[in-house]
Amino acid sequence: MSEQLPEYLVQGEQARLFPVLSTTSKEGRTTSIVLACMAKVDEFGASLLRSLGQKVSVRSKIATYTEVVCKNRPLKLKDRPDGLIVLRTGSREWRALVEAKIGSSELNAGQIEKYRQLAKDNAIDCVISISNQFSTTPSTHPVAEVTKSRSRVPVFHWSWMHILTEADLLLSQDTVSDVDQRLLLNELRRFLTHESAGVKGFDRMPKEWGELNKLVSSGGIIPSKSTDAVSVIAAWQQEIRDLTLILSRMTETNVAERLSRKHKSDGAARLKDELSTLREKHQLQTELEVPNAAAPISVVADINRRSLDVGMTLRAPEDKVSTKARVNWVLRQIRTDKLEDLYLRLLWPGKSEPTQHLVADLRKNPHLAAEAKNHLSPHSFHVFRSKRLGARFTQQSNFIIDLEELVPTFYGDVGSYLTTWQKQAPKIKEDRLSAEDVSTTAISEDAQDYNP
Repeated sequence: MSEQLPEYLVQGEQARLFPVLSTTSKEGRTTSIVLACMAKVDEFGASLLRSLGQKVSVRSKIATYTEVVCKNRPLKLKDRPDGLIVLRTGSREWRALVEAKIGSSELNAGQIEKYRQLAKDNAIDCVISISNQFSTTPSTHPVAEVTKSRSRVPVFHWSWMHILTEADLLLSQDTVSDVDQRLLLNELRRFLTHESAGVKGFDRMPKEWGELNKLVSSGGIIPSKSTDAVSVIAAWQQEIRDLTLILSRMTETNVAERLSRKHKSDGAARLKDELSTLREKHQLQTELEVPNAAAPISVVADINRRSLDVGMTLRAPEDKVSTKARVNWVLRQIRTDKLEDLYLRLLWPGKSEPTQHLVADLRKNPHLAAEAKNHLSPHSFHVFRSKRLGARFTQQSNFIIDLEELVPTFYGDVGSYLTTWQKQAPKIKEDRLSAEDVSTTAISEDAQDYNP
């Protein structure tokens, strides 16, 4: 029995698990199946909507529709949204129009603006876009024009890989309680990984990547308003989001990019700061947070050196005094035998400059670390792999391939085994074993006998 349409729709049907559509309508088919699973698999729908700040309680009901036509619709609007999501909790309704693109098709800012107006005219809360483009968080959008719009109707974004990752994590973490819903979600996972679904990861930098590399290698200065640099940074941000999703699926946890509160809320400020780093240091930088890891994973793409550096920074153990003892502490945590390009950077107190050595050399002779620093002890260590890519660094696809190989490999071989140093819990002193030993009388006697 079909559910009655919301009053603000003149056309639409419940999203189907098995949509009857033209064989050329990959977009409509994939969208319908995903929306249907949102309504049918409780934890899946709740997880996706939670990423938009919507709380889904046990009393909530998710309804999803496709081929929707709204009542208040401009005559000139020939396009129609791909779907509608309705979250009902008691008498409250939260609604979202859905615009989806599949394969290599990209979102159109003008079309999204039309749907924003459509949402406003029909008291619909927001627009959700879905495509193979990536955004750092659902509240930041991969299309700059959408972010700059003055419209007050929010636009959220999910990549298809984000949706696939959510399904994969729910299954791998065994958080779907109903057996039938687990089977359904697994079928969705199976469908989204098939090439016919049109879902793919970020696989190449833009053409501006090569031009920017040529400029830097020839000694040129990146202009402050360089459109090439902006395109490269936008692509870097998309790739890092895809990389966090890859690591999430590999570790079966939610890996995220580490951002300051300012950068999370202000995309323009983030772009400005990352552009400044690119212009001044010729580097693209980020940090990734893996739950319960010893430290964030730092990732640096250095255009000058045509290299990728991936590492983690640990505080040195304070209960060890000598440099050798502190170095041995961290070396014992590095269990891999893949030591090529693996370095240990020592960070010293005061104005003393950092030093670094190959881990392979330090294993043979830990005394190397203290050379010319006999009077100091390092306060921190940066364990990192530095891989020079040469010409591959400048290539649109190979740069991504190498980055997505190096980061997970470093974390799997090195980072996942690192631990933070913690001070030991205080012990009860031998001369203060009982409450009487620390009574006012006892302390008074200690005070009288005190001899500085």
